[in-house]
Amino acid sequence: MNTIGQDNRLEVRNEQGFAVRVLANEKMELAVVPELGARIISLKNVRTQREWMWHPPEGLKLFRNRLGDDFAKGPLAGMDECLPTISPCSWQERQLPDHGEVWSVPWKVDEAAWESGVLKTSVRLKISPLEFERTIEVRDREVRLSYRLNNLGAKDEHYLWAMHPLLRLREGDQLTLPPSTRSQLNGERWLDAVDSVVPEGNSSKLFARPVQVGKAGIYNRDSGERIEFEWNPAENNTLGLWLTRGGWHGHHHFAVEPTNASCDALALAAETGSCGVVNVGESTTWNVRLRLGP
Repeated sequence: MNTIGQDNRLEVRNEQGFAVRVLANEKMELAVVPELGARIISLKNVRTQREWMWHPPEGLKLFRNRLGDDFAKGPLAGMDECLPTISPCSWQERQLPDHGEVWSVPWKVDEAAWESGVLKTSVRLKISPLEFERTIEVRDREVRLSYRLNNLGAKDEHYLWAMHPLLRLREGDQLTLPPSTRSQLNGERWLDAVDSVVPEGNSSKLFARPVQVGKAGIYNRDSGERIEFEWNPAENNTLGLWLTRGGWHGHHHFAVEPTNASCDALALAAETGSCGVVNVGESTTWNVRLRLGP
């Protein structure tokens, strides 16, 4: 274990045969498995011991997938990245797989960045001519995620990106949104109490676009615990919200998804001009911050 500064520490653990990179301090602990799509399998409030990342009720089971696998047959643990699509689709004569190309393959770790207290991972996509990087830093109660997407191809490339955190809900959890975002969601009743309103067997996904304020979170009215997502709406102008109460493979979880598209398929998003474009030979960057409390 390495100590970075006075508060932060780094650790590499072995869990179920996989190297798990842990960034922690006295307030939070975050764990990532680079070999499994750089999946964040744990984000814990150290003070209260609340685990925000969801995994199936039978327990956390880590295992490898292959490009093209059904996402529902993956580990379904915590947070992964969806790029360049969420729904499988055909685009530019490419058959893009379920939940994209990056969740099911290993990412490389920048060991020099790790020694300096930063977890920088990257992956070169096998179908699309793109390279994707994500850098994670933990500071106090905040996780800072910085992204870079490089176009390695011979022409401009459309892309759909979505943060994909599966969150574990507790009784008393409420969704917090800026009023301008909530007004775009047509008064959906389940937004008022995500812990209980949607009947068993249902699932729902909504989009708010364009958001004026890049914020969303979960607040527990009983414990005061919270998780907050903050991003720049000029970089990603859409918020996706997903809730399943047994309706998707029997699972119960919630997702707050900052994204650049108001649908799940790149083919549709590109045709309607509602996704991102990275120019040939260039890169695009964006940032998201997660905060825990109290």
